[in-house]
Amino acid sequence: MSTSRLPDVTVTVIVHNDAGRLPRAVRSVCRQTHRELEVVISDDHSTDDTPRVARELAAADPRVRYLRLPENSGGCSAPRNRALEISRAPYLMFLDSDDELPEGAVAALLAAHREREIDFAMGAVRRIRVDTGRRSTWMPHLVGEHRTLDGVEDDPRLFFEHLATSKMYARAFLDRHALRFPEGIHYEDQLFSAQAYCLAERFTIVPEPVYLWYIAPYVRSDAASISNQRHLIGNVRDRIHVQRLIDAFLAESGHEGLREDKDHKFLKHDFRMYAGDLPYRDEEWLAAFADEVNPYLETLAPGAYARLPRAERVVLQLVRDRRLPEAALAARGLGYGVAPRRLAADADGRVYWGDRVPDTVAARRELDLTELEPDTRPFPGALFRHEITGMARVPGGGARVDLTVRTYDPALRLPVGPQRASLVISPGRRRLTVPFRLDPVRPGVFEGTVRLDLAGARLPLGGFSGVRHPLVRLSGGGRSNQALLLAPLEFPALTARVPYRSGAAPHRVTVEPEGHNPGRLQVRWEPAGVTAALRPLAGRLVPPRLRRAVQLVAGVVR
Repeated sequence: MSTSRLPDVTVTVIVHNDAGRLPRAVRSVCRQTHRELEVVISDDHSTDDTPRVARELAAADPRVRYLRLPENSGGCSAPRNRALEISRAPYLMFLDSDDELPEGAVAALLAAHREREIDFAMGAVRRIRVDTGRRSTWMPHLVGEHRTLDGVEDDPRLFFEHLATSKMYARAFLDRHALRFPEGIHYEDQLFSAQAYCLAERFTIVPEPVYLWYIAPYVRSDAASISNQRHLIGNVRDRIHVQRLIDAFLAESGHEGLREDKDHKFLKHDFRMYAGDLPYRDEEWLAAFADEVNPYLETLAPGAYARLPRAERVVLQLVRDRRLPEAALAARGLGYGVAPRRLAADADGRVYWGDRVPDTVAARRELDLTELEPDTRPFPGALFRHEITGMARVPGGGARVDLTVRTYDPALRLPVGPQRASLVISPGRRRLTVPFRLDPVRPGVFEGTVRLDLAGARLPLGGFSGVRHPLVRLSGGGRSNQALLLAPLEFPALTARVPYRSGAAPHRVTVEPEGHNPGRLQVRWEPAGVTAALRPLAGRLVPPRLRRAVQLVAGVVR
């Protein structure tokens, strides 16, 4: 592109102290199939090597410009807004320095703008886990087909897709509404996107991937992105503040009719992220969390609560009632069908979460589990809760662990007396099943001890690298029920070197708590020795016969 010719699209790459990843982001823009574009690197006053790297990138390609803010703003809004001021193109996109654009992103979104007059175009976002490389699509049900909408009222679910980076905006649309990123706050994308959705008269969705979003979910707290700093009460406060700004905008702009949809998004997405963390927070944090969220929860549309799964409504109500230890308990296993430890029934036979019938009408409505039919649902889907109450390595070395398992049967589905149970885990295709007995402790509670000897697992010939979560299987009367096994939230990881297949190529095996989400017991296998060297080679060999041969060699060597 000649420097005298105006570009079709400006892509702003914001950066702060990210010299290592900035080149990848900028090069992903420069190699776009649509070439008539410019890149503005907007540096939020980095103090590392970013300025030198940015200048070198600008020197290497005349389409790249470098803008450095005079002081750090502490957020994404200011660097985006300053770049927008100097951008020259009629269409604008935004990219973070730790992410990338797929090669056809600009072409796909620009084609949507040229197809018809729209205010913005948006496409699919590919999420990439930096720890596993696993790829998934963000909100796939919203971006699965090419469609043009006459306003967000056509599909209010789009409030869930609040990323500003997955879109190409018409500069005239942003200027017409003086739409800029709000400065001085966090979660600016949520407010900006809500405003864009409501103000746009027409926009187009394309199913092509237009953004590669790299996710590092378990980085250190001091290195986590703003959205991953959920352990900070200030983070909760910032998110609530943005929600209130969105609510005010909806009211002022005449979009109050969208409030229930927006409130549902907050409960299902924003609050839900914090809910999964509740078991890992101490009492002081839980109290501060309730102080921040409860006043706002009282303002939400009742219909937004009614659209949630029952398990999420239970956690919300327990927080609103400040039954905080119980809220943390209920949050373990969200989405996995984990039962409470106890159920309470009223005189009408309605069943509630916990050990007592709730005191208020609202609490009875939200904590009512009668619809789940806990006492009548088919046994394979019956609700049980399995928790490890004791864990000890067996003397003598190896990967042998004694687990004390307590099973809660709050609906009294199990017959009186000892129960047949098994611990089931499947590394690779072959299952390791360890039977044990659960003895009654009191009505609805059973306990037993199982010895898990992971040396008995049968691994694939080429070895196995990965994580598996043991399940507890209950059997009786020709029926079985499998459910996850909750680990103590904190216990030391137990690691052993297991000499699978005569010891020629052992694995490191670690038994540990999951450390996030429901906190399941998990077992991690890592090949060592010869197998560790041969497995990557097997994966790189393209011909299937050669790949199989390498796997067989790995097995024989062991």
